[in-house]
Amino acid sequence: MPSFVLKTNLARSAIPKDFLTETSKLVADILGKPEGYVCVCVEPDVLMTYGGSDAPCCLVDLMSIGKLGLEENKGHTAAICEHVKKHLNIPGDRLYVNFHDAARQDVGRDGTTFAK
Repeated sequence: MPSFVLKTNLARSAIPKDFLTETSKLVADILGKPEGYVCVCVEPDVLMTYGGSDAPCCLVDLMSIGKLGLEENKGHTAAICEHVKKHLNIPGDRLYVNFHDAARQDVGRDGTTFAK
């Protein structure tokens, strides 16, 4: 159920082939969720600026049912910034991470929701 969406002004050719699979592992690890539920989406070639500059930058949206919060998000942000810097060479001061703690009834999969 976790989803990770990264929008960037980098060209598609600048996204390493293993970025999605490595990101999927990272998300599963930091959230303590099974990787089989993780969805990663990367949108390259987005027209965007950060701080008035069109230097490489990105926006990340991380949605999860639980495992997000005041203290957790600090650790998640550090891990995501390190990962993005390592793989995409975008520094942490050129990105935002938006967290969305979804209710079980607000996330659907396989014809139903995660609500019990």
